[in-house]
Amino acid sequence: MNITIKSIHFTADLKLEQFIENKLNKLKQYDDRIIGANVFLRLVKNQELENKTTEIKLEFPGTELFAKKQSNSFEKSTDSVVEALKKQLQKFKEKQKQ
Repeated sequence: MNITIKSIHFTADLKLEQFIENKLNKLKQYDDRIIGANVFLRLVKNQELENKTTEIKLEFPGTELFAKKQSNSFEKSTDSVVEALKKQLQKFKEKQKQ
């Protein structure tokens, strides 16, 4: 799977990028047809505690899945996004069986 990580308004460290790649690679067990993933990490410059947003777009042959979550850390928002994508993958596979 080709993973592209883009950080907006900050520079992501290697540890965070490896964390995201590990989480995304686990999605392969749900569907091995995933071509790639585009990850956008946004740091909103305001006084809110939950100012870290993770957006992930998974690419499949002929379609895409997308999820976006916001939290007080990029790890938490990434976990939430990956969970949302797992549910979308399961629904997608069920529709493919019908």
